[in-house]
Amino acid sequence: METILVLAHTEADGSLGKAALETLGAAKTLSASLAGSTLVVGLIGTEVQAAANQIAAAGAARLLGVAGAEFAQPRYSSDVLAVEALGKAAAATIILAPATSRMNRVLAGATQRLGGRIDTHATGIAAADGKPAVTRWYYRQRMEAVLSRTQRPWVVALESGCSAAFAGAAGQAAVELVPVALPAAHQRTTVTGIQAPSADEQTIRPDAKLLFVAGAGWTKKQADGQAHAAEAEQIILGFLGQTKSSLGSTKSLVDLSGEGQQVLKFMSHLNQIGQTGATPRHAKGLATCCHGEEPHTVGWRFINERRAINLNAACSWAQGKADVLYVADAFAVMRKVNELLAAK
Repeated sequence: METILVLAHTEADGSLGKAALETLGAAKTLSASLAGSTLVVGLIGTEVQAAANQIAAAGAARLLGVAGAEFAQPRYSSDVLAVEALGKAAAATIILAPATSRMNRVLAGATQRLGGRIDTHATGIAAADGKPAVTRWYYRQRMEAVLSRTQRPWVVALESGCSAAFAGAAGQAAVELVPVALPAAHQRTTVTGIQAPSADEQTIRPDAKLLFVAGAGWTKKQADGQAHAAEAEQIILGFLGQTKSSLGSTKSLVDLSGEGQQVLKFMSHLNQIGQTGATPRHAKGLATCCHGEEPHTVGWRFINERRAINLNAACSWAQGKADVLYVADAFAVMRKVNELLAAK
């Protein structure tokens, strides 16, 4: 019989984030499909009662917590001890955690301390033939593998956007606090501040409903024989500002800076979508000025609705890779779209 432990850290306001709730949702589904399994939740933060109340209806057999001001900051030396303590207190055989930056930092070290094995970048976990198995993508996300392990505890880091988030009603939960002795040497690292761009300057928004992808065509010569990179920047940023969508890019566009061509100043390889870039999971995607070649569209596999704007009616988007292809000038279309959005 498996004891499934869900690990989660609280956010700044004391609640659980979307990634943590998705992991809990996946754990509930797994527990329901494994006969005799037990679901336990372990929380880490300054104060964990509010987070426990948030998931009171999850049906966990136990709610464990490591709490204190020293656990407010994402710090390896303290978090690894908290994860180890929660794993031992739960006697967990399977440990599921969201693949957040804070958890990814400590899971491998905690797994070593617990004598277990770990799989990261998992996109799902379910029962197969009565045994737990995880799914994971390989070879630049072209091959999906299903893996299982006999080693216990088995630690799995689940990627965000792959499971439905738990959405039960809040209530009053009883939390068992797990004591963790934290020597002064484990508290030397402190967070003195956070530097982040303003919401309007941020272009990568994983939780946005729409992914807007710009291709190299935005920087090429237009009908008048001239390139209009400055206008392209204005149009794209105007659309992002009004819709709060996330910005993606083709590899060809982010590589232009090395070719001495005009570039979009706000674009970097962090925006790249595709075979050597990111695989986002937005509800909708709109590709502009790109041809929809396979190395790029491989990153669109989890986009539910795909649309594209391209002047070439025979581009790869038209070969079954887009739900709708608009054969039009992206400059003209997006100018009009921005006008309509501004009028609302």
